[in-house]
Amino acid sequence: MPAPLNPENVRRAPKVLLHDHLDGGLRPQTVLDLADEAGYRELPASDAASLGRWFREAAASGSLVQYLETFAHTVAVMQTPDAVARVARECALDLAADGVVYAEVRMAPELLTGGMPMEAAVEAMLDGYAQGSRDAAASGTPIRIGTLLCAMRQDDRWEEVADLVVRYRDAGVVGFDLAGPEDGFPPDRIPAALALLDRAGAHRTVHAGEAAGIASIVAALDGAGAERLGHGVRIADEVAADGTLGPVAQRVRDGQVTLEVAPSSNVQTGAYPSLAEHPVDRLHRLGFAVTLNTDNRLMSGVSVTSEVTDVATTSGWTWDDVQTVTERALAGAFLTDDERRRLLDDVVRPGYAALRG
Repeated sequence: MPAPLNPENVRRAPKVLLHDHLDGGLRPQTVLDLADEAGYRELPASDAASLGRWFREAAASGSLVQYLETFAHTVAVMQTPDAVARVARECALDLAADGVVYAEVRMAPELLTGGMPMEAAVEAMLDGYAQGSRDAAASGTPIRIGTLLCAMRQDDRWEEVADLVVRYRDAGVVGFDLAGPEDGFPPDRIPAALALLDRAGAHRTVHAGEAAGIASIVAALDGAGAERLGHGVRIADEVAADGTLGPVAQRVRDGQVTLEVAPSSNVQTGAYPSLAEHPVDRLHRLGFAVTLNTDNRLMSGVSVTSEVTDVATTSGWTWDDVQTVTERALAGAFLTDDERRRLLDDVVRPGYAALRG
């Protein structure tokens, strides 16, 4: 008999996460502790339960201003190497405890330069993930974390970030991301940064097809050479009611471009009214390379387990669907072929075989 598809069993399932923001996943108590250490007095609550609730409610307010304000608080308390390393270590531990076996976590180092250069911020992240991974393995929940470095579209530090991606790629940085406002800041705005990545053969994912539509997806693919689309869910704008695909949707499906879909986040920011009306299930059933992601665990009040369980329950998925989505995420991960094969054969497939009984 297969195990029932419920939160307890989904937590046991080996999961792969591609789209998770470090500054969107802090523990509420850690925000309080770090604010205390930094002398930061702007927090809207003084105990962990109230603060966690404030983050979720502000992020779900439907106001982009309030949503962005939540990050002002988390970033404010992450301005020293020790603070960044603590947040990264706890991120690794929290994901490992949730049954994630491989995760790529992203952060814009340019947002952390209040008290350190970008290099120090990157090294603190790498140190924190390494320590958290060691601690997780010691407690029987091994995890591997790859670091994605974001450049903010509206700022002009893309080349510096691209250079850090290349310099630290043997130390755990696996790729480059573009984050920030899509409108008015095209993903090919700073060609020198993209050329630097091209020369080094560095991986890249680009936020596109979240707030903006099909044009942003084309710009990410053709302008920035994106291998994956951060969110990418607006590709559904080109999927007709009968399943007929427009030209860009056809290209994305046929090319199996990985879609880093974060359904709860999309509902929270008002892109879709509910999980039931979100196109994740439709895209999955039509054969798009859909993966399930958390985006911002603190702001959305989600875990990988809750996201997978909620989508599976809403859409009538079986373990086959969950395994397919997991294997797609592994296929799109910025790993070597050897590492991917080892995780697939030694961890992912045996894990799902056990759940199927």
